[in-house]
Amino acid sequence: MTPRPVTQLVPALEVTEGAGVNVHRTIGTPACRHLDPFLLLDHFSSDDPDDYSAGFPEHPHRGFNTFTYMLDGHMRHGDSMGNRGDLGPGGAQWMKAASGVIHSEMPQQIDGLMRGFQLWINLPASAKMSDPEYQEIQPEGIPEIQSTGSRIRLLAGRHGEQEGPVRDPHTEPRILDLSLDAGAHFTLDLPAGHTAFVHVFEGSGDIAGTQVPRQHLAVLGEGEGLEIQAETQGLRALVVAGRPIGEPIVQHGPFVMNHRVEIEQALADYREGRLVRTRAGFHTL
Repeated sequence: MTPRPVTQLVPALEVTEGAGVNVHRTIGTPACRHLDPFLLLDHFSSDDPDDYSAGFPEHPHRGFNTFTYMLDGHMRHGDSMGNRGDLGPGGAQWMKAASGVIHSEMPQQIDGLMRGFQLWINLPASAKMSDPEYQEIQPEGIPEIQSTGSRIRLLAGRHGEQEGPVRDPHTEPRILDLSLDAGAHFTLDLPAGHTAFVHVFEGSGDIAGTQVPRQHLAVLGEGEGLEIQAETQGLRALVVAGRPIGEPIVQHGPFVMNHRVEIEQALADYREGRLVRTRAGFHTL
């Protein structure tokens, strides 16, 4: 296998989101505005309730998917279609906002560690105004694969004979929560042409000869797959790949469309109460 090299190292930038939640952002920053089809990656991690207790009150989305993965803590989801989700440690949710969703994500704890990720994945023009969907994934619905020195929680895509619960025909995402013991080595085949990155959030590692420290995102170049080795403290990382869409991206906050006129329409629809058009489908795994 020809390993994919690291073409860019993106340090996490601390920003404030929601009603005052401190997050560390890599995709969606001046250093890495977009990584087609990925639009944003936030990592939230704090045991100080002042950093997270205000949560993410009601806010709109249109034109893309959101994927939320909880590592520690407890978050409640609610949306304008009547869906209610209870996201605990190891659980995840996939929300296809598409034509429009207004939702909230609020912490259900007053102390302790709150830690996880939110990833935004674009939709093609043909699907941006399709019906929304909501998928809640319980921890037991996520396959775990262990081998010597490594553990994978498979959130999306295939690995060996296993398949993760999240599926999207537009971008065919592969999302892994990868843990490596100190010095352990791991390889992963990746489809040619798919965008891929690794976000290291515990320890540090070496990817094809490039040292990747904690709270950095490594953008991978062309090649046949990922080759990573943990350093002395071990490593835990989010490994993500997906098929690019290759269309214009026009973003205004929580709205992502192909043209400015579509953003203006989204803003008008939200102001006039027309953003939500269809009740979202819901299912749990």
